[in-house]
Amino acid sequence: MTVRRPTRSFLVVGLIAGALAVILVGTAVAEASVSPDRADTVGSPTPIPSPAVSAAPEASADTAALAVLATLPVKGRAPKTGYDREGSFGSSWQDVDQNGCDTRNDILARDLTVLVVDGSCEVQSGTLMGLYTGLTINFVRGQATSSLVQIDHVVALSNAWQTGAQQLSQEQRVALANDPLNLLAVDGVTNSRKGDGDTATWLPPLKSYRCAYVARQVSVKATYALWVTPAEHDAMTRILSGCPNELATIGTQPVVAPEVVPKAAPVADTPNDVYFQNCTAAREAGEAPVHAGDPGYGRHLDRDGDGTGCE
Repeated sequence: MTVRRPTRSFLVVGLIAGALAVILVGTAVAEASVSPDRADTVGSPTPIPSPAVSAAPEASADTAALAVLATLPVKGRAPKTGYDREGSFGSSWQDVDQNGCDTRNDILARDLTVLVVDGSCEVQSGTLMGLYTGLTINFVRGQATSSLVQIDHVVALSNAWQTGAQQLSQEQRVALANDPLNLLAVDGVTNSRKGDGDTATWLPPLKSYRCAYVARQVSVKATYALWVTPAEHDAMTRILSGCPNELATIGTQPVVAPEVVPKAAPVADTPNDVYFQNCTAAREAGEAPVHAGDPGYGRHLDRDGDGTGCE
């Protein structure tokens, strides 16, 4: 059999075709290896859109607290006329999420560790790492001990009343008073010292928590369409400028209770030697009405002797 050799012109054409194939493949690989992230960084950065601020809590959305602060109106403080803790924001504490537990026990279950609860979800004991001080507090339920751990309204209700909450519906104000976004379990002494102070008049003693604290106040004010005073705005700006990446959260966060330890035996209440001097003090602290066994309860607050004071 005769084998025909390829002609020289045929070989040249084949070599040229192969070279072109190699060039095309190399170009495709090079283009595929370019990082999309790198390509996005060429030119001007993409601007961050302004957050949508709603008067009622709905979905959660995180963005820089400084950016959210820039959306808040700046006004003078309105008069406190007409403010009443229970009348304006509902009685404390309620079960607004209808999970069978009142808000105080929900927050204790969220913020404390090594929990002991009874069958009705009432927190009997636990350990709190105080966000405002960094100190560890051992919580034990009792008339003389429960007040060592209190639930702080990050934006005090009287402050909220004077910065726009008067314009909210009663339902929205009750939501604000019981919103986990606006509530933290803290040590009672520091909470009492804070009172109804805003950022311009009070900050947590623990400096490392101040950014998160102010961002949380901004979050609450944005969620409920509240404003800030000029002094409050300046103080917030000063704190958040030192931590520009601190995030604010617009909307409520669900209370998620950690795993609890079943209660072995009832915790006996100790004699009451820590109580509110009068119902005005109880209301200003956001604790009215007070019940027998709860922190701050005293018989002098319970005129009809039914176990509930400052009704």
